[in-house]
Amino acid sequence: MTEYEIIADPKEYGIEKLVDGLNGSPIEFPPEERTQWAQEVGAFATRLNELSDKATSLQTWLAGDAAIKSTPASLKTLKIQLFKINDALDTSISMVNKLECDIVPCITEKN
Repeated sequence: MTEYEIIADPKEYGIEKLVDGLNGSPIEFPPEERTQWAQEVGAFATRLNELSDKATSLQTWLAGDAAIKSTPASLKTLKIQLFKINDALDTSISMVNKLECDIVPCITEKN
């Protein structure tokens, strides 16, 4: 079974103040916390699936033939909100990619 190590540097995530005073020695990730975080990540996945469904519905509506009327201010508001959603997704994807790089197989020394 492969062992993994989380090597995330709090400074790279801008949260070093949250971990001040914690010792730097490796510890085991407690099973109850792993279970809790696995459930949280499962909830993230569910919410992302819901977002995907909503985005697909919006795409279908926008690509459809039905007339769409709007005030210029409402149309601008829609566009700004879509840009905000896109920016949040970009930030989230970048963060996940970085975290994936910070979870690595342990290298054990062999004598």
